[in-house]
Amino acid sequence: MITKSQIIHDLTRLGVQPGQTIMLHASLKAVGWVVGGPDIVIQALLELLGPEGTLMMYVSWEEWERVLVFGIDQLPKEQQAAYRQECPPFDPATSRATRQWSILTEYLRTWRGAYRSNHPTASVAAVGARAAWLTAQHPLDYGYGPGSPFAKLREVGGKVLLLGAPFKTITLLHHAEHLADIPNKRVIINKVPILRDGTRVWVEVEEFDTCESIIAGYQAEEYFESIGREYGAAGNSQQGKVGVADSYLFDGADLTAFAKQWMEKRW
Repeated sequence: MITKSQIIHDLTRLGVQPGQTIMLHASLKAVGWVVGGPDIVIQALLELLGPEGTLMMYVSWEEWERVLVFGIDQLPKEQQAAYRQECPPFDPATSRATRQWSILTEYLRTWRGAYRSNHPTASVAAVGARAAWLTAQHPLDYGYGPGSPFAKLREVGGKVLLLGAPFKTITLLHHAEHLADIPNKRVIINKVPILRDGTRVWVEVEEFDTCESIIAGYQAEEYFESIGREYGAAGNSQQGKVGVADSYLFDGADLTAFAKQWMEKRW
């Protein structure tokens, strides 16, 4: 049984402090049976961060994840046409977060005072002092690059917090992919529906291939896991238990620099 006071105690021992900007990746199942459920994890973090702190998560868009899973482009043409005719547009105010990454994504998205960026696939939700700034003006093309919430997290000395989540889920590493000086990065163009002046329009979004890999012959999930483990093993993170979950606190800027160098050595 895990209580809010225990979570706050464990987070404090891990290194979470008032005023920090934290990007959270969490497995509630790994944390354990939390008295009061998912809300309590977010409450604990926000109470500890205080009025000057900010909590953010990568939330994406649930419908987009279904597109990736089912492969709309692989369907018969009449089904593709039906899908494109009736698929609702991405709306930052109402479109569901991808709960595949954590049940907490939808909880944070709908938290009182939450802000959400307007990117259909790289969407971020945040609560706290820097939430509005972090989520504002998220570039549509190359949504993990300059001007994105991920770049802003690095700029303000933000932290990455893993609560029982695997290293392969660290979304900030996509920002490192963008920054890495690697020739011939794989580029993809996604077609997604968004709201523009109240009307649904289909737009093309260009980005580096974050689903597979920017580097031929690699899978992103595989080398994200390797980067996280090597970074932690080198003593660059604070480690401990939150509840019963193996947890890590990384410095965002330092992790990005480490990952960038790691990728550049192996392309």
